[in-house]
Amino acid sequence: MSSMGGTDKMSGMDMKDMKMDAAKPPLPTGPLKITYEDKSAEWTPSTLAALPHNSVSVFNAHTKANQTYSGIPLTDLLTKLGVPNGEHGKTPKLYLVVQGSDGYKVVYSLGEVTPSISSSTVIVADSLEGKQIAGEGSLQLVDSGDKAQSRWVRNPVSIKVLSAE
Repeated sequence: MSSMGGTDKMSGMDMKDMKMDAAKPPLPTGPLKITYEDKSAEWTPSTLAALPHNSVSVFNAHTKANQTYSGIPLTDLLTKLGVPNGEHGKTPKLYLVVQGSDGYKVVYSLGEVTPSISSSTVIVADSLEGKQIAGEGSLQLVDSGDKAQSRWVRNPVSIKVLSAE
């Protein structure tokens, strides 16, 4: 229940802030820039659309529904820059920092997104239920093994491949 000041006593959230979040304009869609060592590549929705796609069906805890996303396996984009794909010795040292246009950042080890090491499928999705993703950018990083979707990134704009050395 709300107090007169507009603060929800249960969560401590300001009700005005919640209304402002609901009225936010769509996130701007920019290219997704991936960097590894001295190499980089930029991907737009149109350049990604031309690549082979995979689909993943997941239960989305936020929407409480089963959903099917289609997109490009993240490892396909990484290998185009020379990122090792399961190469023994090098893969465990590498990690990814993925950032959305809203500043949200997540970290993955390279092994978590590599099919020869992990049972998860991580894609840069451009469609949901057969329709182009819209509203919060036109791309979304989706991980089929992430039960809480805490490392899904709406409108990813940057992926940096770094070494733990």
